[in-house]
Amino acid sequence: MKKPKRLVVGLTGGIGTGKSTALKAFESLGAATVSLDQIAKEQARPGRDGYKAIVKNFGKCVLKGDGTIDRALLGRVIFGDKNARSGLERATHPLILKEMRELIGRMSGVVVVDVPLLFEKKLQKNFDATILIACKPQKQLRRIASRDGLGPAQARLRVKAQLPLARKRKLADVTIDNDKDIAHLEKQISEYHQGLTLLHRGLPNGNAD
Repeated sequence: MKKPKRLVVGLTGGIGTGKSTALKAFESLGAATVSLDQIAKEQARPGRDGYKAIVKNFGKCVLKGDGTIDRALLGRVIFGDKNARSGLERATHPLILKEMRELIGRMSGVVVVDVPLLFEKKLQKNFDATILIACKPQKQLRRIASRDGLGPAQARLRVKAQLPLARKRKLADVTIDNDKDIAHLEKQISEYHQGLTLLHRGLPNGNAD
């Protein structure tokens, strides 16, 4: 029987829960990985379609002196204004998802894709399984504040912009709690990677492209 070409897993969580760390752990174990955050950053480079869409929607006021997107300023705008955030998503998400599908199409084996808004945008149909990285609310807020240099109010605004983790737990196939140290998270990732590898080997046919 033909070996399945790939098993595609959607990895998500909330801001500050540790998705990027989990993605790196999967990559270190041999999984092919894709980060939608990285695709978004690349799309925001001058000359890219995403860059053009952002400037068209928000004007040149979101540009730095060198012509690049001021990501910090854009972040403050979209997390403080739901309509602005929706406008950015409408302009850039189709481009990001198109690039995601193209990248996945060139990969094989276990493929793990970091999708921050997986459940918010109902993207589950793109994946064979979904994994949620979660943590306690207080720890999440501390991580955001420490990582991004934000005050408590700004950190809460960014959390509220996403679907509550409690709701995501009900939607995800698997939830990994990331309340301890990195070593504990990596141990859990290793166990799930082994299971996904076995599942990939056992499938009679590949997933739908």
